Amino acid sequence: MGSVTKADIDRLVDGTTVAREFVDTVARCADSTALRWMQLDGTLGSVSFAEFGDRAARAATGLRSLGVQPGDRVVLMMRNIPEFHWLDMAVLLCGATPVSIYNSSSADQVEYLVNHCGAVVAIVENQDFLAKFAEVRDRLTALRTIVTVVDPPELPDGVVGHAVLTDADPVDLSEAASIGRPEDLATIIYTAGTTGSPKGVMISNYNVCWVLESGLMSYGWTREEIKGKRVVSYLPMAHIAERIVSQYSLVLAGLEVTTCPDTSALLPHLIAVRPNIAFGVPRVWEKLYAGVTAALAGDPEKAEKFNEAIAVGGPIREKMTWGEATDEEIATYEFLDAVAFSTVRELVGMDQCEMAITGAAPIPADLLRWFRTIGIPLAEVYGMSENTGAMSFERFKVKPGTVGLAMPGSDLAVFPDGEVCCRGGHVFQGYLNDPEKTAEAIDDDGWLHSGDIGELDDDGYLRIVDRKKELIITAGGKNISPANLEAALKSIPLVAQAAVIGDNRPFVSALLVLDGEVAPGWAARHGIQYSSLEELAAHPDVQAAVADGVEQAMSGFNNAERVKKWTLLSEEWLPDTDLLTPTFKLKRRGINAHFETEIEALYS
Repeated sequence: MGSVTKADIDRLVDGTTVAREFVDTVARCADSTALRWMQLDGTLGSVSFAEFGDRAARAATGLRSLGVQPGDRVVLMMRNIPEFHWLDMAVLLCGATPVSIYNSSSADQVEYLVNHCGAVVAIVENQDFLAKFAEVRDRLTALRTIVTVVDPPELPDGVVGHAVLTDADPVDLSEAASIGRPEDLATIIYTAGTTGSPKGVMISNYNVCWVLESGLMSYGWTREEIKGKRVVSYLPMAHIAERIVSQYSLVLAGLEVTTCPDTSALLPHLIAVRPNIAFGVPRVWEKLYAGVTAALAGDPEKAEKFNEAIAVGGPIREKMTWGEATDEEIATYEFLDAVAFSTVRELVGMDQCEMAITGAAPIPADLLRWFRTIGIPLAEVYGMSENTGAMSFERFKVKPGTVGLAMPGSDLAVFPDGEVCCRGGHVFQGYLNDPEKTAEAIDDDGWLHSGDIGELDDDGYLRIVDRKKELIITAGGKNISPANLEAALKSIPLVAQAAVIGDNRPFVSALLVLDGEVAPGWAARHGIQYSSLEELAAHPDVQAAVADGVEQAMSGFNNAERVKKWTLLSEEWLPDTDLLTPTFKLKRRGINAHFETEIEALYS
């Protein structure tokens, strides 16, 4: 893998585009299942690749009838539903650029995003999303038409029903795919943004095709081997990771994608689909872990045996990763797997998972080890929208606490100031309408500056220390990484979420959130009665258990870094709010503002 160069991958993707690859995939996988979705009766509906191609071709004709031309922008606002896939492709078949925006965007945000990218047409799923556009319709300067996927009872002026996307004669796929060029934009991803206005990340056809080839090399799969592998797609389609793991892998390599419109319905989808590939932000893995822990807690004897199996199996699994386990150790692990781990994998629908990926935020190394121990081959990917989602990954020789090796064909470096930088065909074209910010991100030698602080070990594995701009500087002048502290605090069984405070403060403190899935079982085992999570969080026994947990979690840090005081909150922080981005990253400014009273109490 290390010997693969950028030029090697350039030769593989020379002259191709997402649309051209799609036409090849439709021909190669015509009768295979492309997309599935959960129907009201709990069964899975599906379309084949041939049907997928037909629907995209008909929608392309419809968009052309609305005046969509090569180079135009079309905004899509919908949940993770199958229609997204053929409509996004239909835009590309017009030579135009599809731009997916977060469903939680307010009317003001819709106004900013639609105007910023100059969209001429918007496709919205239903009346709820239509209402956001209606509120600012007179201020959407370039927008000519809005199309609905699910039509309201009455169509307002300037709104066209779904029939325009479904009832026209199909374009000729090969002819339509020949319109676009590798340098044309495959999409614009708007950064969720923990600060400031979202930036429009311009990702070209070349970027997407390059990342897919590089990704296949890091997965160790050919196109023929990955074809038909199942994945559940549930994150917003405005998120680069979901685009790469599900959408672009579907259209370029023939994956089978099951759409899940609401993250709260993920577990039933996993159980129904039994995915071969699973991607999740750390909070998804934390919730799966909490669910298993809570289920085992009902039977203390079973829980104890399971934890003993983890203690024995963990070191063996680590040796197996590096090919160092003896036959006897492997036999022991296989026994533990048969009597304990396999049941848990089946319980969460992961019994056929061949590759599990976590990304978008740091995950505690011990949690990653736990999943690997029970036979879910979890590995951490590191990337950002600006490098089309992947900068480093290692599927097989996993070192928990690191985010793997440079993507095949790319360069990865830690600059003298500690900043992680990369160079390769995955680096984006720049920020839309913002040459100044683009120049800050990509230097004259083509290096993309990530804004993260990292370290490379002797084997080339990358460890992320923190965001360059998020390092806390205490009143005493000590530079501290909040992410490392937060990962340690989230290893406390009763703690689901954590935010470390300390910028310009005399010492480091933390806001902790009680785990609403683990805590009830813990309370039952300790004979604690309570009427609400708020009451439980304040209970002296819970406070004492968390205090012990904080002391243990902080034992590996020096005195200046350690969390000295904390408060335990009872309400979970939700994504796509003032507190968290859609990918569960902390919005520190929002947290500081929302919990100002609680924070000041820690320092009073």
